[in-house]
Amino acid sequence: MMKKIFFAAFALCVSALLSAQPYVIKDSDTQRAKKLVSQMTVDEKIALISGKDDGFHTAPVERLGIPVVRMADGPQGVRNKTNSTYYPCGILLASTFSRDAALGVGNGIGCDATARGVRIMLCPGVNIYRTALCGRNFEYYGEDPFLSSEIALNYINGIQNERVIATIKHFALNNQEYARHKVSSNADERTMNEIYFPAFRKAIEQGAVGAVMTSYNPVNGMHAAENPWLINQLRDWGFGGIVMSDWVSTYTTLGVLTSGLDLEMPRAAVTGPEEVKELLLSGVVEEADLDRMCTHILQTFSAFGLLDLPMKDESIPEDYEFSRKMAYNASVEGPVLLKNDGILPVKASGKNNIVVLGPNADVVAFGGGSGAMHPIEGRNITLAAGLQGLGKGYKTTLVDCTAIGAAEEKLLAKASAVVISVGFNKDTERENHDRSYSLPEGQNELIDKVCALNSRVIVVINSGGEVDINPWKDKVSAIIMAWYGGQEGGHALADLISGKVVPSGKLPFTFWGTLEKNPVYAYYPQRIPHIHDVKKGRNPYPFAQYSEGIFVGYRGVEHFDVEPMFPFGYGLSYVNFEYSDLSVEKSGDGFEVSFTVKNTGKLAAAEAAQVYVAPLSSEVLRPAKELKGFDKHMIAGGKSERYSVHLGPDAFSYYDMASHAWKVESGEYQIVVGASSADLRLQTCINL
Repeated sequence: MMKKIFFAAFALCVSALLSAQPYVIKDSDTQRAKKLVSQMTVDEKIALISGKDDGFHTAPVERLGIPVVRMADGPQGVRNKTNSTYYPCGILLASTFSRDAALGVGNGIGCDATARGVRIMLCPGVNIYRTALCGRNFEYYGEDPFLSSEIALNYINGIQNERVIATIKHFALNNQEYARHKVSSNADERTMNEIYFPAFRKAIEQGAVGAVMTSYNPVNGMHAAENPWLINQLRDWGFGGIVMSDWVSTYTTLGVLTSGLDLEMPRAAVTGPEEVKELLLSGVVEEADLDRMCTHILQTFSAFGLLDLPMKDESIPEDYEFSRKMAYNASVEGPVLLKNDGILPVKASGKNNIVVLGPNADVVAFGGGSGAMHPIEGRNITLAAGLQGLGKGYKTTLVDCTAIGAAEEKLLAKASAVVISVGFNKDTERENHDRSYSLPEGQNELIDKVCALNSRVIVVINSGGEVDINPWKDKVSAIIMAWYGGQEGGHALADLISGKVVPSGKLPFTFWGTLEKNPVYAYYPQRIPHIHDVKKGRNPYPFAQYSEGIFVGYRGVEHFDVEPMFPFGYGLSYVNFEYSDLSVEKSGDGFEVSFTVKNTGKLAAAEAAQVYVAPLSSEVLRPAKELKGFDKHMIAGGKSERYSVHLGPDAFSYYDMASHAWKVESGEYQIVVGASSADLRLQTCINL
């Protein structure tokens, strides 16, 4: 029964999705686009290279059959003048360590988009989790480039299988929201290629993603939307789609027309007719620059059928059962159990009395900005509602945390379990604003007050990343990182707390325990004021120096000799897993790594196993180990599953700055299999 709850929705279409081919720009699409461009007037070309109307539409050329194309924000679902399925946030999706979950969410979003006539989705966001304070971490996929790449690739395939253009963003190094228009992200070429570029590159080379959005921040001193070196990286990887600016992130007409950008959004701030024609007449730019931009836009439209087929799919309802199931499947796989002294799961019993309270107990919390959602009315399930809906064997009472009097104190003291829902929301964790490390005001005090009344406390945290749990972590019985679970999050959490489903989420970032432990701390501009103050005659612009280089997250744990509170890949379960029988065999262009995982418990549970590659010697400085594969299976109680991970040449390579290319070193490598980056179970050596 539990397996049916966990994965049943995929029976509807997963086999078709896995075999589907992405929409690829063909020569015929390019030739068609060039023919259309040759028939366009200069004014029509200028109109096409910027957004129109409300800033979420492209310009039509009706006489040539070029339609208006509608776009929408949406890492967590389709928004902008519509209500839609609210999916879990990106960091939760990464925590699933599940390609199937990412594929399902992407496909659900694609279906929701076509049901509304939206053909460009402005997602996914794949910027690397560098510091816990970044206000948009909740949209992204954590600290590891391989995990981010795999989740993004499957999410993109899901969207684009529905003939909807996915837009991977924000290119590049948009790792903080503080002063995002001003602070230049300064990093070396190797760091960018090994840590910050891989998700974009895989989306282009393997996912044929239709669009890329540039970031707000300058990169090494030049704004991303006007940075030719940066945008040329995309073209070097074979990208033929649309490069668009983030909203209001353009500054000069010349910069936009010559950088390689194709589409200024949301409107023509610097690419209006007067500005562009002035440069054309003076010979500073040529009409060929406009032709290039328009060709990229139209060949992408052609590849996705947007020049020929209806924009809206009338056969898909806006409130779609399949989409709801995809949202639930991800929501239940992503929460990470950080601590459990045995209180979880809370089993059904006539004596059970669960009290739930806290600022997020009776609301569906979500991060703010373009990732915020407007769910379909009546579809949001809060944590309180989820617990109250558990049925026979459970009695759940919601307490107003703002009015705890003597009566609330027969209730809290006598409860068999108290669930406190805390964390952030759209006002305290959002776009264009970096957040605090500590929980919002009053929440630590609430937890302390409840712990003084009852030791059986379960804390559920809504957050896009690490928070300070030091004030109370030793006082509570269990801690769940719930992230932002979307409309099905309350239902999913109730199923996890009750044991109907066993937790399987794993941390997609290193949980340091303090801000200071993170090696990035010393280089984060908001923490060191002199870095972002412009110094006359010395710093021409404020900047963030990526001095930690490639040693981000768990890569920095061993390099900087720091002990985190919870390692990358960590997550508790209600059962234990045994790893055995590691085998590494040559296969195709690399190696096939296989091993057995046994569920030693009685409950069916999923385990995400991780494969790391560790060079035993190198001519350059490299991380001690790097994630290069993962696999996840549902395993029945007492049973075993065979896991398999393929390691290609890229699993052994590093970026060589001297040759500006990837290099595979021969020599000895250790292949390590673990339940987290610190819980390593199996290992063997190979010679390459």
